[in-house]
Amino acid sequence: MSEPMNLSQIQELIKFVAKSGVSEVEIEQKDFKITIKTPAGKKEVQVIAAAPPPAYPVPSAPMVAAPAPAPAPAAAPAPAPPAPAKEESRYVTIKAPMIGTFYRAPGPGKPVFVNVGDSIEKGKPICIIEAMKLFNEIESDVSGKIVKVLVDDAKPVEYDQPLFLVDPA
Repeated sequence: MSEPMNLSQIQELIKFVAKSGVSEVEIEQKDFKITIKTPAGKKEVQVIAAAPPPAYPVPSAPMVAAPAPAPAPAAAPAPAPPAPAKEESRYVTIKAPMIGTFYRAPGPGKPVFVNVGDSIEKGKPICIIEAMKLFNEIESDVSGKIVKVLVDDAKPVEYDQPLFLVDPA
């Protein structure tokens, strides 16, 4: 089960919606629902957050967005890698804070931010996610050693999709 979005994630989503021209974005999780609407022709954003009625079970949905005016790559969820639960339970998963295109390097022909086996510090840039022509440098929220890169370079990613496995030991 995924956790409800925190305030900074909601603020990033609001900024994204305001800049992108998307008219409506709705995210619904088990105990949490948020709808962000942009009235036609206006720059203001309306946010509606509520808990859904408990009368029916709601599956966790990453994001449902109205078609954007600019062409956007269709993001397919990456299959979860089959691995022993005991071994991976000690690892921390770094997840995508937004939807977009995942890049391992700061630019074409430049070295990647991190490789498997690299030690990382909290706050160190680990990748870039491009969303609506904006290149967002993603920083690690944990210190440790990169165990696995879960997404291929230049592939679309969904919000909250696992990107890296880190051994915090």
